[in-house]
Parts: sequence; C-alpha cells; structure tokens
Amino acid sequence: MSKPSQTKAHPKKTAKTTPAFIRFFQKRETRITLGIVLTGLTAYLTVVLLSYVVTGSSDFSKVNDRGFFQLDDQGEGYRNIGAAMGAWLSDVIINRWFGLPSLFALVFSWFVALRWLGVGKTSLLRVFLRCALGMVWFSLALAFFFTPVYEDTFLLWGGQLGHNMNSWLSASIGWPGTFLLLLASLLIFLLFTRLSKRPFFDRWFSPGRKATPSTTDTSDENPEPPLDGEVPDEFEESWTGRTTGDDKTPPATPSPEPPVSEEPPVAEPIFPSQPLETTIQPAKSPTTDNNSAASDVSFEIRVGNEDAVEDEVDDAFPEAGPNLRSKANEDSYDASYLGEYDPKLDLSSYKYPDIKLLTQYESPETIVNTEEQNSNKRRIQEVLEQFSIRISSITATVGATVTLYEIIPEPGIRISRIKSLENDIALSLAALGIRIIAPIPGKGTIGIEVPNRDPQIVSMRSVLSSKKFQESKYELPMALGRTITNEVFTVDLCKMPHVLVAGATGQGKSVGLNAMITSLLYKKHPAELKFVLVDPKMVEFNIYSAIEKHFLAKLPDDSKAIITDFTKVIQTLNSLTREMDDRYNLLMMANVRNIKEYNTKFVNRHLNPEKGHKFLPYIVVVIDEFGDLIMTAGKEIEMPIARIAQKARAVGIHMIIATQRPTTNIITGTIKANFPARIAFRVTSKIDSRTILDAGGADQLIGRGDMLL
Repeated sequence: MSKPSQTKAHPKKTAKTTPAFIRFFQKRETRITLGIVLTGLTAYLTVVLLSYVVTGSSDFSKVNDRGFFQLDDQGEGYRNIGAAMGAWLSDVIINRWFGLPSLFALVFSWFVALRWLGVGKTSLLRVFLRCALGMVWFSLALAFFFTPVYEDTFLLWGGQLGHNMNSWLSASIGWPGTFLLLLASLLIFLLFTRLSKRPFFDRWFSPGRKATPSTTDTSDENPEPPLDGEVPDEFEESWTGRTTGDDKTPPATPSPEPPVSEEPPVAEPIFPSQPLETTIQPAKSPTTDNNSAASDVSFEIRVGNEDAVEDEVDDAFPEAGPNLRSKANEDSYDASYLGEYDPKLDLSSYKYPDIKLLTQYESPETIVNTEEQNSNKRRIQEVLEQFSIRISSITATVGATVTLYEIIPEPGIRISRIKSLENDIALSLAALGIRIIAPIPGKGTIGIEVPNRDPQIVSMRSVLSSKKFQESKYELPMALGRTITNEVFTVDLCKMPHVLVAGATGQGKSVGLNAMITSLLYKKHPAELKFVLVDPKMVEFNIYSAIEKHFLAKLPDDSKAIITDFTKVIQTLNSLTREMDDRYNLLMMANVRNIKEYNTKFVNRHLNPEKGHKFLPYIVVVIDEFGDLIMTAGKEIEMPIARIAQKARAVGIHMIIATQRPTTNIITGTIKANFPARIAFRVTSKIDSRTILDAGGADQLIGRGDMLL
C-alpha cells in the first residue's frame, strides 16, 4: 500500500508549475503598481469626460470623425481641460461608442483600481456584468427615445453603437417591438437583483402569493444569497432571543389578547443598539406550555420595515424552535463566490477617534535624578548593615511613580530578615511607604519599591499613541498604563477573560475603568463591539451616552442605555444569560468552539443567514460599584454574574466589575473562582488585599493610580 504522503503534491512543485508571468501579477507590489497607474488613467478620463459635457460644443468640429494625428491645431484652441487628447478621447468614448452610458466603463475601472490597491471586497465579476448590461441597455434606450444626429448636437446620447442597434431593431421588429424588448429586458434584470424582493414584485410576480398589500408571508424556498454589504429583506432580522414569563405585548399572529399579568416586569432579551431604528414583534413559540411557570417567547427584531414580519420557525420543522436546525443544511451552505462579508459596511463612514481628543501633558523625561537614586541606595545599604545584612549589589529601575531598587544579598542571608525591616527602611528614606518584593518572580533578586518625590503623570494619550498599543494584534486590547520599567502595559481581555477591580475611594478605580473602555473604543469598530454599562452612581459613565446608538447595548423597552436602576440590572443580566445560551446554540449549529471561529466562518459565507446565523459582536459588561448592587439585590445579582463568568468567554461576552471594599460577603468564592484576572488599587487593610489578590501588597501602594495586577 502506498503511503498517503505519496498521493499529495508537494507545495514547492506546485509553485514551480505556475507560469512566470502569472506569478509576476500575483505579487503585491505588482498589483499596487497597476492600481496606481489605473487610478491615474481613470481619474484623467473622468475629468476630461466631464469637461467634454461642458466644452464639447466648441471642440466637436475639430475632433469629429478624425484620428488623433489628423487633428488640426493640437497645441492650442481646445477648451477641454485635457486639451487635444482630452477632447479626442471624449468624442471617441461618448459619441463613437455607447454615448453617455459609456461612463459605466469608468465605474468598472474605478472598482478594479481600488481592488488592486486593496480597498473593498466587492466581486469584480458581478460589477463587470452589471456595468456591461447597464451600458448596453441604457445606450439602446437613449438611442430609442433620443435620436439626434451630429448636425443637431455635439452629444450623441446613445452613441453610434446604440444608434446602430436601434436602427437595426426598428427595421427588423419596428418601434413597438423595440419598446417591448427594452421593457422585458428591464423587468428580467430587476428580477435577478435585490429589487425583486420588494412588495411590488412579491405581489404580482411571485407564484402562490396573495396579491394583497397586507401579506406577511415572505418565506422563500430558494432565497438569493446576500450581496456584499447588502441584506435582503428576509435577512434583516438582527437578534433573536428568548425570555421567561408572560408577555404583555399581543402576538404577531392573530390571536386573542392575553390578560394583563400582575407579576413584576420580566427581563427581556438584550440586543446591541444599532444606528438604525429597530422594532420588536413578539410571537409565542409553538412549543409553549401554558401550565409551566416559564413560557418561551421568541422575539424578532427587524430594522426599518416593521410592516413585514417573517416567521422564524423553519417550514421543514414546524414544531422546532429557531435554535433547532438541521446540521446537514448548514454543512452544505456555501456562498463564498459572493466574496467575504464585511460587517463594517453598514457603518462604512465611521471614523475612529482621533488621538488629539485626549489631553497632552508636558512631563519631563528625567523623573528621578541621579542624586536621589544614589541617596536612596546609600540609605538602604546603611539600614541593612545596621542589622548585619550585607548585599553584593544594588541597582535602580526608574518608573513613573516609584523606583524599584533590586538588591542581591550575600550568601547565607535569610529573606525573611530583609522583609521584617520594611518599616525601618521606610523610616530611613522618609518615604510614605515602601513595598518589599522578596524575591522578585523570575529573578534572583529582592525588590524594594520606593515612591518618587515628584511622580510623573501617566497620560492616556501617551499610552494609546505608543507603538506597542497601535500595533497590538489582540482581539480586545486594553492599555492599563505603564509598568515600573516605564513600558506601556497592554493586555487582551479575551484571554483574561473577566476582570475584578477593587480599590478604596479616590485611589483611581473609576479612572482605570474609563481607561479600559477608552482603549477598546480606539481599537474596535461599532460592528465588532458592544458595551453594557452599569453605573449605580449615575455620573461615572454618563459621558458615554453620546455613543449610545453605536456602541451601547440596552433592553428594547429601555429609554437609556446606561443602566442606573438595580431592577434594570437584574433584567439586563438575565437577558445576557439568555443571549449567551442563544449564542452557544449558534456555535453548536455552526460546529465551532468559540466566537472567533464562528465569525470567521460567517464572514467567509459558510453559514446561512436564513437559519438564524449572524455576525456576533463582542459584548463587554462593565459594572461599577458592584458592592452596592450586592447589598441591594444579593443573590439575584450574583447568580447571573456567576453564570456569565463561567460560560460566556467562548461566545464573546466579558465582564469587568469594580467594588470599593473587597469583603467576602461581596466577592464570594464563586465570583473569585471565575474572575482569574484581578486588579487591586490601594486598599485600607491587608485583609482586603488578601481577599482580592490572595496575597498582600495592595495595602502598601501609594495610591492615585498605581495598582497590582
């Protein structure tokens, strides 16, 4: 039996069999060069053609039916902005070709040039077919309705080719046949485009449909795959979820109005806000059990058109909910020939925030002078020698607010003796407080952190404009500040994946939360990221209300996206758990393990949007004053947070919660177990430091921004 490797072609052999001229055009440098050249030529033709529309009457007599080298007075006398060449090319392209519809060729040329430059992902074959058909049809139509001759005007609307086609058709089938041919070809073209999904075509040309404007049946056995940046009407639903409890809104299908429930309002599914207006049509699921305490209700959110409501239950499985789909259909779906789906196309004009919006602080580079460093080294050595502790070397690493002095004790010195001298060293240095790291992880040294006399301001602008953050390839990059070595510290929220922040009042906790949110806003598009902001203080996150329609997610019936009422917090968290479950169902149907693989598969058009699949943005939940919520709601808050922290990482839902005092009744064992990443600002006691970090040190920070991660 031959080995499997013998049946496979070696990759190097495949590369050698490719012709040299094809490899030449496959190079990135070649494509960019051709794109620049084609852009220049297309721009020149666009300018001279537009100029010909204005100046053609005076240049027409000089270029009519002549070759370029037969032109008279090539140096002067032409009013076209392109001189003799521009006037002659305009006459050839417009009058001798297809008339004004010849501009479709320039449109296609622009698409090709931009594609070679790496801009856009639209299928060039589709653009070519549309431009070619449009050019021929409009040329014939203009020649049919407007039949001027050169003696009447300098501009032949349909061009010589369109005029010749019209003359031949008129002589063959007469003007009625020509008109009917134009009308029939127009209807056939519209039938194969997105316009065929409009109510006019559904009413008169769709078989088996009622010719009434009020019909709501928009199901289609063979739906047309969505085009790039376009979403047909049957794919306009954005989010689908489930909720529990009786709903007060009448169902979409004709049924008696349900009685008004006296129970408190139940949580509705949470959906990211979109720039367009959304409407909600609740409809009861066929599998609803009236006797059960929790009845399933499926919600359909549509963008723009609220008259057409589409049934979400698959016709092949009338008793199955929207999450129960056939995997065989998913595996066979492939619309990759349309090109990659661009989730940013709906907000293609969105501009990322400019770094100039942030305040720039003028801070000197020399934070700690040499005299201060030498003085601190000498005093540290003197204190250690007083207690018979000798060191072999001491070095200093200068940071923004503290300086780290690394010492190497001589052999035989116990580390516990040095740690016990913490207060004595602080007294000798006249410092607010020092922190001894014994030993420094990964090094054979002992660290002593001493606050600087003149601490430096670490501005957000200097951090976000750094090369490390700008070139970061993280999915959700967050810049937390600078390390003790004065390097920008950037982390990936996807790998953390949830963050627990604690610190006393006035130590920089809220500033840290704003830094995390700002970092994400500077790197992510609204189609890729949504925030759920919980602010019991009502003033901390109020500045983000301006981006409500783009970045903030909220309950459908809520007027404000920033949540301040604890009752809304419970509904929001419960809705997030249902959104998490729905996303897991989508991942299961797509046969993937995490949101990154799912979105990659959807962008490559290997998932059918008609089966409920959609592009899933990341959702980041930021909760400030978590302790206040726990004291108010208790278990109703803790349980959904624990569920989200346990499972939501794979589906792109991440949490950042902050509290003032990390006591055990606020940060329980369940919360700590599912928040592996913890940030501690200065706290008041060692007990609080051990609660948040499982180690001491947070009580020895100097405050105002310095933290331990």
